[in-house]
Amino acid sequence: MDLRQPDRRIGTLHSMHNPTLGEFQAFIKERYFETDNARGPASTFLWFTEEIGELAEAIARRDRGDGDDANLREEFADVLAWLATLANITGVDLAEAVHEKYILDGGPTGTK
Repeated sequence: MDLRQPDRRIGTLHSMHNPTLGEFQAFIKERYFETDNARGPASTFLWFTEEIGELAEAIARRDRGDGDDANLREEFADVLAWLATLANITGVDLAEAVHEKYILDGGPTGTK
């Protein structure tokens, strides 16, 4: 995913093959913000953790040899969408946060 600033053509996002992180976040905000904001960060975080659990299950199935690659991709997409939702309702620009933490000045040192 390209981390450049979003192209403000959000209405055409569905026709884009490779949206930037900012474009994706803006698309999620345009589409879901009212409902997500009304739910609030704490309840939205619970939905996010549920999606992380579903991703963990998809990864475990893959590691056991009975995974479904399409489902794995869907779960990654769901986690990213819910992360964008949390960022939107808390006022965080994900592309800016990634740039500040990992790109600017070479990012954190060390390994994970």
